Amino acid sequence: MWELFEKSSHTLKNFKKRRKNRARIIDGKKKNLIGGRVKEFRLKAKMSQQMLSNKLELQGVYVCRGSVSRIEDYSRTVTDVELYAISKVLGVSVADLLSE
Repeated sequence: MWELFEKSSHTLKNFKKRRKNRARIIDGKKKNLIGGRVKEFRLKAKMSQQMLSNKLELQGVYVCRGSVSRIEDYSRTVTDVELYAISKVLGVSVADLLSE
């Protein structure tokens, strides 16, 4: 693949530069909207981050304990599938997780 890339008129440097200038859906420090609510509902359910991770795995959604931590501190994005599974495991609605 890189051979094709190198043969084109674009260089890796220009590619990275163009990629940096693209608009992002999430700009700023927070990479998700639900981190604080996940932590709030998890603690209310007396569940550790590891327990939440294990229960998500039983739902077929693989989010390690470290990723749960990063979701809660807003430094990791959350997919729609993860959002749905987290709501089911915590026994709350998706709307509850998205509310402020």
